[in-house]
Amino acid sequence: MVPLSLAQIAEATGGRVVDGDPQLRVTGPAFLDSRQPEPDGLFVAFVGEHVDGHDYATAVVDGGAAAVLGSRSTGRPTVVVDDTRAALQELARTTLARLRKGADLQVLAVTGSQGKTSTKDLLARVLADRAPTVATRGSFNNELGLPLTVLRATSETRFLVLEMGARGVGHLRDLCRIARPDIALVLNVGKAHLGEFGSRENIALAKGELVEALPAGGTAVLNLDDPLVTAMTGRTDAAASFFGRSPGADVRLLDEVVDDLGRPTFVLQHDGDSERVALQLLGRHQAANAAAAAAAALAAGLPLHDIAASLRAVTGLSPMRMELHERADGLVLVNDAYNANPDSMRAALETLAAMGDRSGRRTVAVLGDMLELGSDGPAEHAEVGRTARRLGIDVVVSVGEGARALHAGFGEGAGDTPGQAQWLGTVAEATAWLRHNVSGSDVVLVKASRGARLERVADELLSDHPHGDDPDRKEAGT
Repeated sequence: MVPLSLAQIAEATGGRVVDGDPQLRVTGPAFLDSRQPEPDGLFVAFVGEHVDGHDYATAVVDGGAAAVLGSRSTGRPTVVVDDTRAALQELARTTLARLRKGADLQVLAVTGSQGKTSTKDLLARVLADRAPTVATRGSFNNELGLPLTVLRATSETRFLVLEMGARGVGHLRDLCRIARPDIALVLNVGKAHLGEFGSRENIALAKGELVEALPAGGTAVLNLDDPLVTAMTGRTDAAASFFGRSPGADVRLLDEVVDDLGRPTFVLQHDGDSERVALQLLGRHQAANAAAAAAAALAAGLPLHDIAASLRAVTGLSPMRMELHERADGLVLVNDAYNANPDSMRAALETLAAMGDRSGRRTVAVLGDMLELGSDGPAEHAEVGRTARRLGIDVVVSVGEGARALHAGFGEGAGDTPGQAQWLGTVAEATAWLRHNVSGSDVVLVKASRGARLERVADELLSDHPHGDDPDRKEAGT
């Protein structure tokens, strides 16, 4: 964080300093979690439905934080404001404006229905090899996570990589008022949060707000394989750069193959040059994410050769996104339990099927609820089940009420092998069943929306047997 006095924070947020010296300086990051105080940082206190962050201010400051930003006095150095969220956002906006004046800083923003966290991670790794880079941690991409990320930037930062999520029309427009991008990367328009948006057209309308925020000298980096994304060129005067498998892409993805663990090798082609990249990440869909990251990095001024070298060196991304583990008994487990939607479910199942085909292992998919699909939820779950059957997945374990339709869909699907289907109501039941029904000769995928907490299944399966000392054990992302 740029060092700021409490007086400067109060001026930026329209607040007032109480219980402390206005010249006290905050030099550490802004943060929300009272359990993990940032040294010399700014604790942002909210009044929640069940917990009031202000009640923890004393412990947080005594634990090393410098001060508090909140809506009431805490007995510790505090900038008191009328609206904590609005104040946090305004502090981020004004701080970024100051940084832009004093440093050669580029802001790159990433959005899309799926793959944005993994693409953001890839892009951040590539850029960090060139110059100091700050990026969104995990998928902390909303109206609170984004300003916290912005406030981690300093005068040394040259690239600020922001993942931006939306749950409705107007959300990205609001985020871009805090941090206007120089480069806007739109990956795809899928079915994630379909229940909240109502249609893919509305999702496209919302995602395109990122492109609309670009200055005339900016760059829109767009997926040429997705017509709803390509059409966004009409919503900006900025330059456009396209990535994808289609002819005419500025960064074209060619010659894709996967190894026995589902790790893709491919060629990236740009402006007459080409680079072969063997990713150490799991899933063919990571090739498209890498192409998107490469296109954004090229727009930021990096050469293709350096971008490819950085991509080859990436060994892991954010947690619970196609994490690859191998138990001591040989069981291979893919933990992709952070999030799920129909498109990412299909991609994960395709990866599982490919791993089974190439290794000869039995494939087991442990699948939970996909949330926020609205009235389309049952039909989408059923289609995932049918997809698993068509792909020849040997065993599908459906977990939770929302996954009942998935279980039924697997039974309806046309496949060359009958497959085995099991529906279980709870994570505990699923864990108990799997403990007695999978072995070292299997490859197991665990995937669901975050609210299903299916990562507990993966944790329990791995805790039964310590990890082997396999040099190929990786962590990857979706």
